[in-house]
Amino acid sequence: MSMPAAIRKKGWSRKQKRLAVIAGLAMVVALAATLVLVALRDQIVFFYSPSDVIARDVAPGHPIRLGGMVKDGTWTRNGQDNTFTVTDGGHDIVAHYTGILPDLFREGQGVVAEGSMTPEGGFIATNVLAKHDENYIPKEVVEALKAQGEWRPEGGQ
Repeated sequence: MSMPAAIRKKGWSRKQKRLAVIAGLAMVVALAATLVLVALRDQIVFFYSPSDVIARDVAPGHPIRLGGMVKDGTWTRNGQDNTFTVTDGGHDIVAHYTGILPDLFREGQGVVAEGSMTPEGGFIATNVLAKHDENYIPKEVVEALKAQGEWRPEGGQ
């Protein structure tokens, strides 16, 4: 039993109200997602290469992750003070780190360093992560395989 249109109060029907609420919620969610993406646009990238850092003109003191290869012949160590050059083939950035480096850290190997740029154009690292390829095997496993005579470097050759 429905009321005639003339008797019904003028206004929105339940269906129209429901659609308006859904449309309003969708707009709020879209606005929130936009604000989050704008706020995180510089942090979404896992790391910046030296070329990216130079192209973006990163401000000194701004925390970033610098990634690339450790340039051969550039790593020097004095106690726990380490200096090395991170390169991407196009540009180089000299990085300084005080602390114990990961076991996988070596020249010619990939590295990601967390820290900030200095006003002189260097990089002060607060944390260093050595990258490895998909063929990584822990040192202990390699030693055990060598002891058993089963070690086959480079994918079993």
